[in-house]
Amino acid sequence: MLLLFALIPTVVVTLAWTGLAARTLSLLSARSAWERIAQSGEEALRAVDRAPLSPAQRQALERHEAELRESAQLARRFDFVAGRSMRLVLVGAALVVVVVAVGASRVAGHLSRQLSRPLDELVGWTGLIRMGRPIPEQADRRGAPEFEVLRSGMRTMAMELETGRRRALEAERAEAFRESARRFAHELKNPLTPIRFAVDRLRRQAPEELRDTVDVLAEEAARLETMARSFAQFGRLPDGPPAEIDVAELVTRVARGVVPERLVLELSCSDALPLVVGFHESLVRAVTNILINAVDATPGAGTIQVSVYPEPSMVAIRIGDSGTGMTPEVLQRIFEPYVTTKPGGTGLGLAIARQTIEAHRGTVVASSIVGHGTVMIVRLPIGASAGINTGTAGDQPPMTNTGGNA
Repeated sequence: MLLLFALIPTVVVTLAWTGLAARTLSLLSARSAWERIAQSGEEALRAVDRAPLSPAQRQALERHEAELRESAQLARRFDFVAGRSMRLVLVGAALVVVVVAVGASRVAGHLSRQLSRPLDELVGWTGLIRMGRPIPEQADRRGAPEFEVLRSGMRTMAMELETGRRRALEAERAEAFRESARRFAHELKNPLTPIRFAVDRLRRQAPEELRDTVDVLAEEAARLETMARSFAQFGRLPDGPPAEIDVAELVTRVARGVVPERLVLELSCSDALPLVVGFHESLVRAVTNILINAVDATPGAGTIQVSVYPEPSMVAIRIGDSGTGMTPEVLQRIFEPYVTTKPGGTGLGLAIARQTIEAHRGTVVASSIVGHGTVMIVRLPIGASAGINTGTAGDQPPMTNTGGNA
């Protein structure tokens, strides 16, 4: 189509120009008219030549005869040149059409490639997006600048679709985990009550040689009861009416109660922090779980750093330790349910903390370096940004772990 748009006007203009040239040359040549004029002039000159003339008249007659012959000769030459000029005009017209055709084909091919290749690339990207595969990051910058805008838009769309898929998957997994935790807690609590009564009876009636065995039974029953409470907490979201919470006071009280004396507690809270709307006990439990993990990750002497400070539309809680740190592989999974590196742990502490924070429309991120400790930052919205989400954790922006220096 591009080639036809170039050739058709060229052919039409060339034919019109060739016809006009031929018509003009035919009008200018007039060889037969000049020959007739020369013939009649010669007859007139012969007739006049027989008449008596003066020398001046004779000289004028000869000049006229010479001019007449020269004009006739020029007319014959022009006619000769005009006949061959038409051939040159036709050849030139053909050459012009050929040159325009070649140039137009080159330009048309280039323009079509500039259109078709980027479009083929974008069509291929739609297939990758449909299959959930990543889009190439370093693509050739083909086509007009508008195609780069389309590429950027498709990359953004692909990332948003991937984020939506991940959120939906996290929501389904979180709901499945909560349902499993609720059922497990329910099934675990049923036999715990008679077991606890039986252990109390054995403790009163068992002989001395069975005291250690009874103590083991009581300790394991208590551990199972603690595990049942953890599963029950994970299986339900915060409920009840929310209230305004002084985050600095909450964190201060929890930190002083959880961090043991063997560790140095560095606590700092900014003045005049805004209040956060939420569930007090749920946030206490979330901060407690994070602090317990920080304490457990710091064997022997060490430091626990806790700070509360404002951010735009947020209140941030930073909890850092000088413990052993975590590898990137472990860091990526610390907020997943049932994932733990502690002997006897349920793997629900940080999962409950994230669930609670996300229910308050907040976020939690973690960074860690092996041998240098771990830092966790909790951000809770304030003011108009605050709100309580009683849906699934997948309704919130996904939690991300970023490596960094603790």
